[in-house]
Amino acid sequence: MNEVQPIRDKEKIEEMKRVLAKKGSRNVFLFVLGINTGLRVSDMLNLKMEDVVDKEHITIKEKKTDKRKRFLINRELQKHIDSYTTGMNEGDFLFKSYRSNNPIKRIQAYNILNEAAKEVGIQEIGTHTMRKTFGYHFYKRSKDVALLQEIFNHSSPSITKRYIGINQDEIDEALNDFNL
Repeated sequence: MNEVQPIRDKEKIEEMKRVLAKKGSRNVFLFVLGINTGLRVSDMLNLKMEDVVDKEHITIKEKKTDKRKRFLINRELQKHIDSYTTGMNEGDFLFKSYRSNNPIKRIQAYNILNEAAKEVGIQEIGTHTMRKTFGYHFYKRSKDVALLQEIFNHSSPSITKRYIGINQDEIDEALNDFNL
């Protein structure tokens, strides 16, 4: 399995949104929710309309860690939620399959992201790319690795920095001008 990377370039993020929007509102909303919350795709796919509409926080029990997680829905994300959920019923899954009333599977989420990434020219992508993108940009903005570690439920700051690709960025930067 190849290691996936965050999307570091904000213009590439916008391109991904445009490409995904052409394929449907579900696909772009999957990406927008993922990059704005840092939730694992396995936790996002089971969300229902009532989990996010008229709520201040998304509250889940993480599948991987079995820990409760509460995440603020900021005003901008709430606008996306309100727009996307218009016309949905309370019990509807947010990421409902086009073939059934069940949510899409992880592999389908991967295929959606991978297809768009190819069109945009992004490699090293996977479902964790959304979570890593959130973490990368959160860290670049705040420089608070301890808070990001808490958000991700990681056991150490070094794990968090490695996860979001900051260690590699720092190594690349240090080596860029190094020569003997």
